[in-house]
Amino acid sequence: MRSHTEHDIRNSFVNCSKGEAKRLALPRDLRACPWTDLDFLGWRDPGAPDRSYLVIEREDGLVGVALRSSASPRGFLHRSMCSVCLTTHPGGGVSLMTARKAGAAGREGNSIGVYMCTDLACSLYLRGKKVPESGTRFEESLTLEEQLARATGNLSVFIDKLYV
Repeated sequence: MRSHTEHDIRNSFVNCSKGEAKRLALPRDLRACPWTDLDFLGWRDPGAPDRSYLVIEREDGLVGVALRSSASPRGFLHRSMCSVCLTTHPGGGVSLMTARKAGAAGREGNSIGVYMCTDLACSLYLRGKKVPESGTRFEESLTLEEQLARATGNLSVFIDKLYV
């Protein structure tokens, strides 16, 4: 992913008003983000633990999505799998992230959901830059490039549903 400015990121949100996008909490230091290791930028709002955001580069431009997650702590023995990167996590390492749909459907209260890594660090887990709490990821026969393409495709399917 290329480096982006605060202005570009705020203008990319498709499922919230311009005022909401202007007020949302961005990562503290965008320049410190490991842009070359990211397929999308994802972060949690430090002031509101149930709010998360992600921004992805697509053919039609930068797309930002405001997400909400449910706070449902699970026991350490319970394991869940992220539907984007297919990383398994114990306990609360995976959350159901819901997003209001874009446009009129979102204003009417329609939303969609996806199970994702709670910390939104899918790109870093795939590249081995971050290790899940369990200590390892399942070994796959796909190359890293194929795994990254699959994760980006899975996330794109979710993003596409925002517009339907």
